[in-house]
Amino acid sequence: MGDVGYRDDAGRLWFCGRKRQRVVTPSRTYFTDCVEPIFNRIEGIERTALVGVSGEPVICVELKSGAAWGTIEPKLHQIGGPLGIVRFLRHPRFPVDVRHNSKIFREQLAEWAAGRLGIPESQARRI
Repeated sequence: MGDVGYRDDAGRLWFCGRKRQRVVTPSRTYFTDCVEPIFNRIEGIERTALVGVSGEPVICVELKSGAAWGTIEPKLHQIGGPLGIVRFLRHPRFPVDVRHNSKIFREQLAEWAAGRLGIPESQARRI
């Protein structure tokens, strides 16, 4: 099915995300369902999406109505720094499947992020 997970010492099964949506760097592998919830807890964030751009993890962020990017961005860096995530981009509305608002088109989002970072789209990781 393409899902990634693991069983812990207590026998519990933990879901990490889709294998093709992980971001692999030389020092670490990032999984969507392990990373995004950490950032989604920040007040003012509607949702986040992990994408890979040129071998780096990038967190794209949708804000709740009325939330101020200037207040949220420092919190993202505070949380992301120890995880090795240093790139955060505000996006007005993630591209999603019209049938499933939760299914983010990460391939499109990665291309958008590459453009915002000044990286050729060909280097955006097509996940």
